[in-house]
Amino acid sequence: MINVAVNSVLLRGADFPTAVRTIAAAGYDGIEIAAIQGMCEHLDLSRWREQVTPYRTLVAESGLVWVAMEVGSPDPTRVQQALEAAQALGIPTVTIGPGGKSDDTEQWRQMLDRLQRLAEMADAAGVNLAVKAHIGQSMYNTPTTIEVLSQVSSPHFGVDLDPSHLFRSGEDPADAAAAVMGRIHHVHIRDCKRDAKGPGPVTEQICGRGDIDLKKFCSTLVAGGYQGALTLEVIGVRDESLTTLGMLAAENRGYLRALLRQTGGAAS
Repeated sequence: MINVAVNSVLLRGADFPTAVRTIAAAGYDGIEIAAIQGMCEHLDLSRWREQVTPYRTLVAESGLVWVAMEVGSPDPTRVQQALEAAQALGIPTVTIGPGGKSDDTEQWRQMLDRLQRLAEMADAAGVNLAVKAHIGQSMYNTPTTIEVLSQVSSPHFGVDLDPSHLFRSGEDPADAAAAVMGRIHHVHIRDCKRDAKGPGPVTEQICGRGDIDLKKFCSTLVAGGYQGALTLEVIGVRDESLTTLGMLAAENRGYLRALLRQTGGAAS
């Protein structure tokens, strides 16, 4: 079955214990911890060993499950630290972006070489590594994603599917999901308006408030046998209060659980 989760970047202004309590209170199944340098470092990869024991205890006592850790950067040093930390914490998947620049031949080659190296590191750690098609970067749509997957065949390497990036690049996210179904390791989910120039305001990223056909997207995941998490990833949080963010998280959870019930993929 499919779980619903939240990336702790939504609560970037709070400490991690507060983020965990807020996400659990909103009724979620799981949590993705943010280790995104310069944006949200609930997990500080430079001292992750100090955080392992208290964080494992905190999440276990909350009733949540670990679904992933977002690093963002494909820098090999940070990814290696993240894989080691994920292994120690019991986190199954590390999520990253591809890096590089769209339609640049040299940067494409460099990205492939880097991802192959990172996939080998993931194999050695026994942790999944999921990369997102990201607007403006070397892997940015379904064709480039399929090409990457054809070149990097590691069983621990796969896709972090994000319907908002695909929607903003002019694709149908459900068709994209169907095209890479066997290699989806994680799903970052958020909504957006059709005319959005970027992710959009925080409130428009909550599922059900934008224009993406998320029911069709979820139906495709369920039909394809996806068994991972749908993880809300909201970026751009600034002055919103903890109360507001908690309410938005709860709204998002209700919407996604309703979609999963309608499509036969509700978590048990």
